[in-house]
Amino acid sequence: MSSEMTETTATAGRWETVQPWLSTVVRLAMAGILVAAAIPKMLDIPQSIIAVRAYRLLPEAIVPFVGTMLPFFELLLAVFLLAGLFTRTASIVWLVMMAGFVTGVIWAWANGLSIDCGCFGGGGDVAEGTTNYPLHMLERAGFIVLGTYLAIWPRSRYSLDGWMKAA
Repeated sequence: MSSEMTETTATAGRWETVQPWLSTVVRLAMAGILVAAAIPKMLDIPQSIIAVRAYRLLPEAIVPFVGTMLPFFELLLAVFLLAGLFTRTASIVWLVMMAGFVTGVIWAWANGLSIDCGCFGGGGDVAEGTTNYPLHMLERAGFIVLGTYLAIWPRSRYSLDGWMKAA
């Protein structure tokens, strides 16, 4: 056996050992982000509705529904990620949510709106020049990296997915 093949086999073996642990950290980080986003909105639903309305993107008829339900949906997705249940599907749902949030930020930025995204509570119109859209987009890019990683490598430790597969 060549030393190149041995090195490739060793690298693959290390990845097989490290990957589930790294996926666990990513899965729990995503769940933590969702909990941090959901709880403040759940504690102040009227403000969550104001945050959704500030984007001026959705028809007014559905703004109250979206503003009310979004934090509950985020918390439900966090529960799936915490439990490691349907992890790949949960990460894909996360990515779809991120696509929606990125679209909203791009829309607000392109239309010259000055808003606080309301991502972690609060939200709504803010004073001109106080919004940092590039930083917000960089944060979303990081969230997309997490979701993409977990969609590709969903196998993780301490997950119901793993327990169900072993049963």
